[in-house]
Amino acid sequence: MELHSLKPAKGSVRKNKRVGRGQGSGRGGTSTRGHKGAKSRSGYKSKRGFEGGQMPLQMRLPKRGFKNINRVSYVAMNLKTLQEISDKYGSKDLSLEKLIDLGIIRKTDKVKVLAKGEISAAVQVSAHAASEAAKAAIEGKGGSVTIV
Repeated sequence: MELHSLKPAKGSVRKNKRVGRGQGSGRGGTSTRGHKGAKSRSGYKSKRGFEGGQMPLQMRLPKRGFKNINRVSYVAMNLKTLQEISDKYGSKDLSLEKLIDLGIIRKTDKVKVLAKGEISAAVQVSAHAASEAAKAAIEGKGGSVTIV
């Protein structure tokens, strides 16, 4: 077998049906479109989801809920997590840039510090938001919270 002698299987390839090319083509007259009606005319285009006048599916189904465009979703950072990061990497400065470099958060994430767990080190934290309890716990240990 040679690459130049390869051919498709018998009957698997056929020529396109060329419609609207006159009587000599064997498909003259109506050009395989049947008789009359919108589908036989040139320029016919059906609307997406059109069901012949029946109520379309997207209108028959119930609509639920909505997407709040003003909602801000945060990545939660608990005090326990901050303590673990501080212990693991030996860092007292937990800025957003540092957390991104360590691969803990992504560039586009918004971080909120929450008060679950305990913190024993005095750390400098920068975040987009922080709960009052978390702020008090960090500042109580001699650290600081900066809201970006």
